[in-house]
Amino acid sequence: MWFQRTQPVIGLDIGSSAIKLLQLKPSKKGYVLEKFGIKPIDPELIVDGAVMDAGRVVDALKELVREQGVKTKDVVISVSGHSVIIKKISLPSMTEDELEESIKWEAEQYIPFDVNDVNLDFHILPNAEVADGGDSMAVVLVAVKKDRLSEYTSLVMEAGLNPVVVDVDAFTLENLYGVGYGATGSEVVALVNIGASVMNIHIVKGGHFSFTRDISTGGNRYTEMIQRDLNVAFDAAERAKRGEIVEGVNPEALQEIIATMNGELAAEIGRSFDYFRSTSTQETIDRVFISGGTAKIPGLAAFMSERLGVSVEMMDPFRNIQVGGKTVDAEALAAAGPQAAVVMGLALRRPGDR
Repeated sequence: MWFQRTQPVIGLDIGSSAIKLLQLKPSKKGYVLEKFGIKPIDPELIVDGAVMDAGRVVDALKELVREQGVKTKDVVISVSGHSVIIKKISLPSMTEDELEESIKWEAEQYIPFDVNDVNLDFHILPNAEVADGGDSMAVVLVAVKKDRLSEYTSLVMEAGLNPVVVDVDAFTLENLYGVGYGATGSEVVALVNIGASVMNIHIVKGGHFSFTRDISTGGNRYTEMIQRDLNVAFDAAERAKRGEIVEGVNPEALQEIIATMNGELAAEIGRSFDYFRSTSTQETIDRVFISGGTAKIPGLAAFMSERLGVSVEMMDPFRNIQVGGKTVDAEALAAAGPQAAVVMGLALRRPGDR
C-alpha cells in the first residue's frame, strides 16, 4: 500500500507459526504458480504479531528463499492485528487529490493512535452505502503503526530482499476471492482467515469491501488448551490438533477441547457478523469462506456452518491458478490448502493497486 513496484515480485506471508513464499507468473489464461514454499518457525519467534527474535526469523527467511531458488528480490508483505486500524467512513464528496491533502486531519477523528505514529492510506469505495446519504462518499481508511511496519520491513531487508508493497492481511483475502471466485451481483460474502494468533474477518458485498475486523485468537489457543488439559508437549499438541493419532492423548478428551475451541471461534465470528448487520443495511450474509492453517482442523467448517446458520466452505487459494514451476511440489500444495490464502493474495498484487 505504501510502495510502488514495476518488477516481478514474490508474496511473503510472515506468520507467527510459519513463513510462506509464493511467486506467480501472469499468463494468457490468468496466472501460473512458479514457486511455493512453507518454512515453519518456533512459536516464540513472533508473538501476537510482535517480532521477539529477529535474527532467527531472518535466518528462516534466507533458508526459505534459498530452498525455493528465488531470484527476484522484490517482495510483497502484509501486516494485521492491533497495530492495524481499518475504518469505513463517510466524508463529503471530494476528489482523490483533495482527500490526499486532508486525510491526516480526517484520520485523527477515527484512529486511537497518534496520527504522527502511523502510516496512512485510503481508498474511495465505488457506489458504496454511506450513512448520511446525499452528497457524500464512502472511504476505507487504513492506519498502520510505523514501528510495526518498520519491524517487518527490516526483517525482509536484513534477509537481502526489497519490500516494495505492504498490504493488510484482510485485503489479501479480497484479492484472492476476486481472482479465484469472482463477485456475484450484490452477494455478501465473509472471508475468514484463521491463523495461529490472529483471525481476520473481511466482508465483501458485490466484490467490494464492506466490513473488516482482526481478532487476536486462532490456532495457538487450541494448542495451548490441549497442552494444558492433556499435559502434553507443544509438538504433540500441534499434531493432535491436526487430527493425528498421538500416544497418550485421549481421543474423547481431545474432541471435547476441539469442540470448546470451535465454539469460541464461532461465537467471535457470530458477534462480528451481528455488529456488521447492526452498522449496515445488510441483514444477511450469503456465504462464508474460511482459510488459514486453523481452517484445516477436522470438522471446523461443518461446525461453523451449523452454528452460524450459513454455508461455510473451505477457501481454495489455488482455484483458477495453473501450476507450472518445476520446484512446485503437488503434495506440498495439497497439504497447504487454505494455509496459502494470504500469501496467494499477496502474490496477486499488481502495480498501482489500491
